Amino acid sequence: MNRLRPRTLRGQLTAGLVVLLAAACLAVGVTTALALRGFLMGRLDEQLIASGGRFAASLEHEAEPDADNGPDTRGQSENTFGARLLNGDVTRAAVIDDATDRPLRLTAEDRRTLADVPVADGAGHSVHLSAFRHGYRVTAVRGDDGDVLVTGLPLHPVEETVHRLEAVEAALFGAALVGTGFAAALWVRISLRPLHRVTARAAEVARLPLAGGEIVMPRPLPDADPRTEVGQVAGALNHMLGHVEDALLRRQAGEERVRHFAADASHELRTPVANVRGHAELALRHDGPVPAEVRHALERIGSESRRMTRLVDDLLLLARLDAGRPLAHEPVDLTLLILDATDDARAAGPGHHWVLDLPEEPVRITGDVHRLQQAIGNVLANARTHTPPGTEVTVTLSTGPAGVHVEVSDNGPGIPDELQAEVFGRFVRADRARSRSTGSTGLGLAIVRAVVTAHGGTATVTSRPGRTAFRLTLPA
Repeated sequence: MNRLRPRTLRGQLTAGLVVLLAAACLAVGVTTALALRGFLMGRLDEQLIASGGRFAASLEHEAEPDADNGPDTRGQSENTFGARLLNGDVTRAAVIDDATDRPLRLTAEDRRTLADVPVADGAGHSVHLSAFRHGYRVTAVRGDDGDVLVTGLPLHPVEETVHRLEAVEAALFGAALVGTGFAAALWVRISLRPLHRVTARAAEVARLPLAGGEIVMPRPLPDADPRTEVGQVAGALNHMLGHVEDALLRRQAGEERVRHFAADASHELRTPVANVRGHAELALRHDGPVPAEVRHALERIGSESRRMTRLVDDLLLLARLDAGRPLAHEPVDLTLLILDATDDARAAGPGHHWVLDLPEEPVRITGDVHRLQQAIGNVLANARTHTPPGTEVTVTLSTGPAGVHVEVSDNGPGIPDELQAEVFGRFVRADRARSRSTGSTGLGLAIVRAVVTAHGGTATVTSRPGRTAFRLTLPA
C-alpha cells in the first residue's frame, strides 16, 4: 500500500481531491439507486394492491382457460403471476403469457416459498421461483372460499431500470473523476508553484560549498502573502538566508584576515630566519677554536633555522593556494615524476621496501610539475615517517573514467580511526606528544590536498591495521 501512496505533496493533494470526489459520487449513486428502487417497488406494490387478486381468484375455477368461466386475464399485464393456496398447499399456479394463462409446474421449494408469503399485511414481498429467471413481487389475500390468493408482478423491469441508472451514473461519474483529476492536478500545480520556488531555492543553497571559500548567496525569494502558509515559509527562508549570508561574510572576512596574516608573517619571517641560519653557518666556519658547547648550540640553531625555513615556506605555499593563485599549466610526465620521487624516498628510507606498479605507457597530464612533485613526495615521506623499517610501500599509477589515480599504500600499523577524518588538516600529527626533532611541520598532507584540489582533483585516505592507502585523483 505504501508503494501506491503518492510521495509528493502535489500527488497527495490531487489524490485526496479525487478520492473525496469519488466518495461523494459513490454516496450520490448509491442514494439515487436506492431511492429509485424504493420508488419503483412502491409503484409495483400499488399496482398489485389495485389488481385485487382478480387473476388469482379466477384460478379457483377448474375449467379450461378458453371457457366462459376460465381465468380472468382482462386488464392484467403481461407476465402477471397468480397462485391459489388451500390449507397451505398450492392447488393451481399460472402466469399470463400472450394474454392467456399458462399453467406452471412448481417445485416443493416453490410451494414452501409461496406458503410463507404473509397474508393481507398490505405490503409486497420479493420471492424467487424456479419457473422464472428473475424475481417476482407478490402479495397474498384471502379468497371467498377460505383459500389464499397470491398475485405477483416481475421485478425484472425494476432491476433493469435501476441497473441502467447505475450504468449511466458510473459512466458520468467516471468521466467526472477523470476530468476532475486532471483539473485538480493542474490547479494544485499552480497553487504550489510558490512552494516549488521555495524548494528550488533551498536546494540551490544546499548545493553551495558552505564549508569554505567565498560564497555567493542566491537572491531572496520574492515577497509572498504572509497570511498563507507558503508565504510564511518563504519569509522564514529569506530570514534564514540573510543570517547565513551574514555569517558567511563574517567567516570569509576572518579567513581573509588569517590568510593575509599567514602570508605576511611567512613573507616577513623568511629574511630574519635566513639571517639567523646564515650567521650560525658563518660562526661554524670560524677558523679558530670553538668550544664544544658553543658548536652544539650553533648546530642546533642551524637545524632549527632550517626547520623554521621549511615551515615558513609551507605556510607561504598554503597561503598562496588558499588565495587561488594560478598554478603552472604545462605537460607533466607523471610516470617520470613518480619514478624520481620514489628514488628520493628510497634514498631517504633504505629500510623500507619500495614497490612500483606503473602502466606500460607513460601517463601525461597538464599541471604544475613542481607542486605535483612536492605533493607526491609528501605522501611518500608520510609513509616513510609513520611506518617502521621493513614496511612495504607500493606506489600505483592507473587511469580510469574519473581521471588519473596515484595511490601510495603500505602494510604498516595504520592510522587511528579518530585521526582519519582530519589527517589532511593543518598541523595534524599522528603522535601529538612526540618530539618535533624530526623536522615535521604537520603541514605535509595539508599541502597535498591543497595542491591536488588546485589541480581540480581529490585526495582521500583509507586505513586499517595492515593497510593504509592515500589516493590522489587528478583530471586526465
